[in-house]
Amino acid sequence: MKHYLLYILCLLNISFINAQIFDVETIKASGDNDKRINLVILSEGYQTSELSKFITDATNFSNEMFTQSPFKEYTDYFNVYAIKVPSNESGTDHPATATDVVEPVFPATTKDTYFNTSFDTSGFHRLLYTYNSSLVYNVLANNFPEYDQPIILVNSSEYGGAGGPYAVSSTGSSANEIAIHELGHSLFNLRDEYYPGDGNLFESINATKETNSSLVRWKNWIGINAVSIYPYGSSGESATWNRPHQSCKMRYLGVPFCSVCQEGIIEKIHSLVSPIDSYLPVSNSVNTSTYPIDFQLNLIKPIPNTLESVWTLNASNFANDVDDISIIDTDLNTGTNSLTVVVNDVSSFLKVDNHETVHVYSVTWTITKSALGIDDITSDQNSFEITLYPNPSNRIINLKIESRNAVNLKVDIISLDGKKIKSTKISSYETNEVDISRFSQGIYIANFYSNNILLTSKRFVKN
Repeated sequence: MKHYLLYILCLLNISFINAQIFDVETIKASGDNDKRINLVILSEGYQTSELSKFITDATNFSNEMFTQSPFKEYTDYFNVYAIKVPSNESGTDHPATATDVVEPVFPATTKDTYFNTSFDTSGFHRLLYTYNSSLVYNVLANNFPEYDQPIILVNSSEYGGAGGPYAVSSTGSSANEIAIHELGHSLFNLRDEYYPGDGNLFESINATKETNSSLVRWKNWIGINAVSIYPYGSSGESATWNRPHQSCKMRYLGVPFCSVCQEGIIEKIHSLVSPIDSYLPVSNSVNTSTYPIDFQLNLIKPIPNTLESVWTLNASNFANDVDDISIIDTDLNTGTNSLTVVVNDVSSFLKVDNHETVHVYSVTWTITKSALGIDDITSDQNSFEITLYPNPSNRIINLKIESRNAVNLKVDIISLDGKKIKSTKISSYETNEVDISRFSQGIYIANFYSNNILLTSKRFVKN
């Protein structure tokens, strides 16, 4: 999850840059850095005497971000830190060389700032950015290598920003909205829903050339919350691209993210952070001389909580939607017992039915019981990213799993009347093709099992 490899590369490749240590201030602390998404805000164009203003600006951004969906629901999945990087002068460069406006829109100026940000990047006046990435990553490597997403706040009242490996925003009018929009690009891989110009769009969460409502990537949202297939323009290349909504933060500031973008944001959160913050007991940490034996989950819960949990003991359901259970002597068999809890998010922000990818998380305890009592308890935590595509399909479906610990899964394909049509095994990090050409047209359910424990079910259509 964290950028330790980049940290090593920074040390190897930019050792000529003096390692500078700056003050790091905590803006928002939700949990351990290795179990949260760490947003790290860097100051640019703030003199030493203005760093208190930077902390105010960073705090205002953070506070605003977590009042908006879906961040307010998933606020406990994030930490926010600020690195106080002083500049020799206030502000940022404006060379007045943009070709998309009549320059100078405001007076041309050159400022001595740490990261050398500038308006007019690539000829676009409002594109505020820096290509001095070695400086950015050197500061991160030496001050906060556990970062997940850097954000550069530029001390300028003029409107500007950019997405990319690091998000950049000015601090003037609509500053917080700019920063959140650019974060949509940088961390969550969202595209602009206004037309950004020929050659600047590609297939993504919220942009496509697909026009068939049964095939478009946001097909589950069609007709809900004003989601449809809207062309970017009426002629030329813009008419060949489509967005899911007419009013989304990726198009206009001051409005919410559309449902498709909200779903994309949450799916990225799930790919970075497990909702299982911790659990007990960990391997061999329990006093096994007495019953009952307590098992506990500490979950990072959305607000309101949308996590579901299913506890299974020796392949039989034991409990649902609880954070802790107790097991007594008569619950266990002599020999090896397996206790598993599977956690998934059923938020209404997600429409995973027929969706390409789902995220599932689990803890399994192996409990060894003898005539003398409990001999051993070991534990294993895992996470799964399970993908099924294309959907619908008339010939082949592709199944893929990525997991924290490499495993093989069994997949049973069931018809709606409950008949098992096909069973197959799939391996981690391999794309497994399943031939469905002989299936009758209709809806089927793919059940994914790990050690006979149902992880998730996905519906697909044979056409």
